[in-house]
Parts: sequence; C-alpha cells; structure tokens
Amino acid sequence: MPLERSVSFKAVLQKGNRVQVPKLVRWRFKLEQEQVLSVSVTPESVYGWETFFARMDKSGRITVPKLMLELLRNRVDKHSLVGAVLEVRLSPG
Repeated sequence: MPLERSVSFKAVLQKGNRVQVPKLVRWRFKLEQEQVLSVSVTPESVYGWETFFARMDKSGRITVPKLMLELLRNRVDKHSLVGAVLEVRLSPG
C-alpha cells in the first residue's frame, strides 16, 4: 500500500544533512525513489516544523535542504545539528 497518511519517526541527522528513513516504514508503505514526499522536520523537544518536498535516494535517505537546517539551527542555538535527534514526518506529496 503506498503512503496515504502521515507517518512520523525519530532520526539522527547524519553527515551531509541526511536522515535515514527506517526500513520498516519503507517496506510497510512500499516507498519508492520516484515518489515525492512532503517532509516535515523539527529538533526533538522544540516547537515548530519546517516542511519541504523531497525524494529518497537508493539507500533510503532524504537530504534536508540547508535553508531548513539553518532555520532549525537558529531555534536550537547550536553551531551544528549533525548528530541531533530530529522528529520527521512524511506525508504524500
């Protein structure tokens, strides 16, 4: 069944501004690389979401745009968010 509703999970922001979509989510909703997703991210325990459209790469990762990371980083007052836990919400694009 393709993604028809919102799915949320926690992920660590990896090097290269990427988040890994868990295999269980990819398998359950049969997510494909061509599928456009509406992605919302926020650092854990911070109010307010930043939303953008993205596709997964072959390894199941989504790249977070630098502008979104800059906006999130200003809320948290950190030099870098790499290694920070993010709440990620995927919706159909």
